[in-house]
Amino acid sequence: MVRFENVSKVYPDGTKAVQKLNLHIERGEFVCLIGPSGCGKTTTMKMINRLHEPTSGKIYVDGRDISTVNPVELRRNIGYVIQQVGLFPHLTIAQNIELVPRLLGWDRARRAARVDELLAMVGLDPATYRDRYPRELSGGQQQRVGVLRALAAEPDLILMDEPFGALDPITREALQDELKRLQAKLKKTVVFVTHDMDEALKLADRIVVMKDGLIHQVASPEELLRNPKDEFVAQFIGRDRMVASAESLTVADVMIRNPVSARPEFGLAEAVATMRKRRVNSVLVVDEDDRLLGIVTARAIERGMAQHRTLGEIMETRLTTVAPHQPVTHAVQRMLLERLEFLPVVDEMGRLQGLVTNTSLVGTLFRTERAEGVSA
Repeated sequence: MVRFENVSKVYPDGTKAVQKLNLHIERGEFVCLIGPSGCGKTTTMKMINRLHEPTSGKIYVDGRDISTVNPVELRRNIGYVIQQVGLFPHLTIAQNIELVPRLLGWDRARRAARVDELLAMVGLDPATYRDRYPRELSGGQQQRVGVLRALAAEPDLILMDEPFGALDPITREALQDELKRLQAKLKKTVVFVTHDMDEALKLADRIVVMKDGLIHQVASPEELLRNPKDEFVAQFIGRDRMVASAESLTVADVMIRNPVSARPEFGLAEAVATMRKRRVNSVLVVDEDDRLLGIVTARAIERGMAQHRTLGEIMETRLTTVAPHQPVTHAVQRMLLERLEFLPVVDEMGRLQGLVTNTSLVGTLFRTERAEGVSA
């Protein structure tokens, strides 16, 4: 589907962004490009739709040398999703989704049917959302629409540049699950740029680890965890975490340390503005000493906006929590038994310390299990 042959990208100042890259991505494959900042992963992806032109070498999409294809035509046949979403604020959700089909000449009835089909596919009721504007959606909903826009013209190839990087952990995990479900159904060819190894391990069929414009290893998630090719790959995966036994890990080892929080006197209108700015769909409520009081979701605000004024009036106070020093296995048991998507972490004084999500747990425990198998 996508083939790089000895592709290099050198900028006018002499910076070698990509060096003699050879890579073949199969049709229907989900490939993650990962590596530290400046490793060349985004440049590599952007050369596929000619947002960057290679200095040397050839790139083929579906057997065609893309240097011979009109860039506008090429891009209209490739889906593209970015971290900033990029929805047009003056267009409705339906108009944003149908943008490329309109440019391709689809008739109105076909466009409308496609919009409704896609919205329903991700659990957004078409009658409710098609005529809304981006500002009326949460960050997670906006990102869903960004993915739908990339799917609208039914492209075989989709490029995704850190699409979930600006979202809070809970929303990010939900969208990763949504993307996995869509990919299982649609079988698109996806090139996905991320700096998050947990995200790559969860989503990818194969992972391409890059550094200084070079590919260090291309492997399935399991092969990468079992047999890192060199010290750089091992360190980037997180060898220090891999060698720890699951029984020795604590909640503090796996928790996310910067969850979004606010005081109970925070106004609902302020909360909505903050949620939109931070692109989150929930806020943990804490007092002036950072003691956890409850949680408020965007849906709860929508339901209570007419009757209430502050987060404290509508927050859900019945929360299951864990302590930083408790074993990870305890957190796993609580989440499984109570079917929880996340667990706030509080200290002995009830002060918020972090957040444990399914992704943070699964990623850590999976790496640990594989590492123990390798060392055995």
